Amino acid sequence: MTTVDKTPSTAATALERQLAQAELPQRPTPLDAFKLARRRFLQGERLDMSTMARELDINRVTLYRWVGSRERLLGEVMFSLWHRTFEKECERASGVGAERVAQAITGAIEGVITNPGWARQLAREGELIMRLLTRSGAGGIQPRIIAAYRDLLAEEVERGHLRPPTDLDELAYGLLRISESYVYRELITGDPPDATGAGRLLRLLLR
Repeated sequence: MTTVDKTPSTAATALERQLAQAELPQRPTPLDAFKLARRRFLQGERLDMSTMARELDINRVTLYRWVGSRERLLGEVMFSLWHRTFEKECERASGVGAERVAQAITGAIEGVITNPGWARQLAREGELIMRLLTRSGAGGIQPRIIAAYRDLLAEEVERGHLRPPTDLDELAYGLLRISESYVYRELITGDPPDATGAGRLLRLLLR
């Protein structure tokens, strides 16, 4: 006859081990640095690497090793915020074809220029932000925005709602140049940013 050992096991269960691990202080990670930078950006605060390193309880060398440079980190923050806004506007756009494309891009421009954090950053470091927006090298924002625009254009072409006047890559690049120039227009002409004006030109280009 088989007997069952009813003595409680002294070995911790998988759940108990995970709970115990969760209670231990967690070391910061590169993702923590990114999230901190994004919070500071949206609060309109300057991304000061020394201050961030202290807040993360790491040294500056580690922070720079994680993010590459202040400019590269700033670029990643800017793209992530722009892309999140752009995706929401793509979902919200009620039109089809050229109208959907114009609504999505115009909505993203409006989201950027009306965001208090973006506005403060543009006022403080407008030239740097303009340079980052047009950077095409490592960590560059421009190629990724062009790719996002091209994907949106391709969706409308596949659905039969859009007949582009030119190659999609070239068209996406043209849409980017219009949209970004209206984001930092004040730095170029002294006039305030204008999503509506950008929308008019986008619709003309997409006819």
